[in-house]
Amino acid sequence: MNAPLVEMCDIGKSFGGVKAVDGVSLNLHPGEVVALLGHNGAGKSTLMKMLAGAYPIDSGEVLVQGQKSHIRTPVDAQRLGIESIYQTLALADNLDAVANLFLGRELLTPWRTLDDHRMDAEARKVFERLNKNFRNVRTPVRRLSGGQRQVVAISRAIYFNARILIMDEPTAALGPEETAMVGNLVRQLKAEGVGILLITHDMPDVFGLSDRLAVMKNGRLVGTYRTAGVTEDEVLGMIIAGKQPEGKAQAHSL
Repeated sequence: MNAPLVEMCDIGKSFGGVKAVDGVSLNLHPGEVVALLGHNGAGKSTLMKMLAGAYPIDSGEVLVQGQKSHIRTPVDAQRLGIESIYQTLALADNLDAVANLFLGRELLTPWRTLDDHRMDAEARKVFERLNKNFRNVRTPVRRLSGGQRQVVAISRAIYFNARILIMDEPTAALGPEETAMVGNLVRQLKAEGVGILLITHDMPDVFGLSDRLAVMKNGRLVGTYRTAGVTEDEVLGMIIAGKQPEGKAQAHSL
């Protein structure tokens, strides 16, 4: 069994008197997709934002590849190989795909000027790795399709050597063809050993892409199960009622 890429142990977070995340433990292995489910306000996005360095962790600890890690900022997370792709994608619509890939982390020449030639060549390599048909690298991203925008966002993460990828509703507002394309990207990253934490409400994504699923309700973890071992009705029962499926063993690791 592979050692976990990341272990979140007894994580807690409060906003005022409200416990948004209450003693949640979750891990992720190389080449694994773990779907994180729950109603809005269940605490799943808050948990992931702590892992991504957007929120400070109040209690508990995070181990990255077995080492205790202090994640205080998004830069700390990125240094540990943790990258996030949010539903809004956080792309600069007026810039092209190459500029978005290197936004804030531009490559420079020895003379400290922008190395446009190298950035263009590197960008084309990573885009082609994910989608051989993606050619619109100099088109402003506002004119790209939803699926192409996801290619840019995912490329930005993997170019900078993400080992742990947080994806927040990656197929929201995409058509069937582009949803299938994103699913193929997820499977490709998984085959390359990237661990993916997938926040989603989409049951086809859950059952089509994830190895395990973890359900949160009211800030607490209802349970973690192998996806193949539960039904959609059992998952909905966990989300809506916080009810663990009867006679099903939890799967806290691969």
